[in-house]
Amino acid sequence: MPIALITGASTGIGYELSKCFAADRHDLLIVARQEQRLRQVAEELSKQFSVTVNVIAADLAQPDAPQQILDAARKASLQIDYLVNNAGFGLGGKFAETDLATELGMIQVNISALVSLTKLFLPEMLARKSGKILNVASTAAFQPGPSMAIYCATKSFELMFSEAIANELKGTGVAVTALCPGVTASEFQKRARIENTLLIKSKVLGMMTAEQVARIGYQGFIRGKRIVIPGLLNKISAQAPRFSPRAVATQIAGMIMEKHS
Repeated sequence: MPIALITGASTGIGYELSKCFAADRHDLLIVARQEQRLRQVAEELSKQFSVTVNVIAADLAQPDAPQQILDAARKASLQIDYLVNNAGFGLGGKFAETDLATELGMIQVNISALVSLTKLFLPEMLARKSGKILNVASTAAFQPGPSMAIYCATKSFELMFSEAIANELKGTGVAVTALCPGVTASEFQKRARIENTLLIKSKVLGMMTAEQVARIGYQGFIRGKRIVIPGLLNKISAQAPRFSPRAVATQIAGMIMEKHS
């Protein structure tokens, strides 16, 4: 059976994507920091869907983690057919006030690890003339994001990178998809410290479940779509900056990220 490597697979969208792949009879190599939780997910999915689920506990904030993942996959003789770069996190707050170490770690996970894993696993896909890569970005990729400046910038990078290499890979048998969800019910908001922002409390753009996002993203990925934006409101919000002055769109984005008691 084809094998999917999924990072950030222990919770949220990554966990739900793992279920989508397993339900479609794909074996898995799941990666996250928490080994105990990963093993629980592996046991659950292997029993429910009768697939083989391999586990690698790795912290993608560490620069050597992508190479360790590749080495572990090769040691286990696992041919990775699908690479899902889902791991990522955010941090809310004014840039002058936020923690630099956390933001550099975010850049490492959201950008550097994603690029490294893609670089490491792509050559084997090209040699086989077969494979797919799914990069989980965000609707935050479509405009600047005051009070989440670094996070939005990392997601913009992911989207632009995904579109660029998708174009480069035309005709090779390898496809690249960028999944751009909007606000999604998960642990993301708590870790990013944005639970009390207008964006979250007012539900101005709604809130999809991780299961909904994963299902729509998986379907688009399998069909080979380059960009998948789940939900009508998210599609509208992603396109809205094209039809208003950039400064105005940025101002509005900053307003909805203000904290409210």
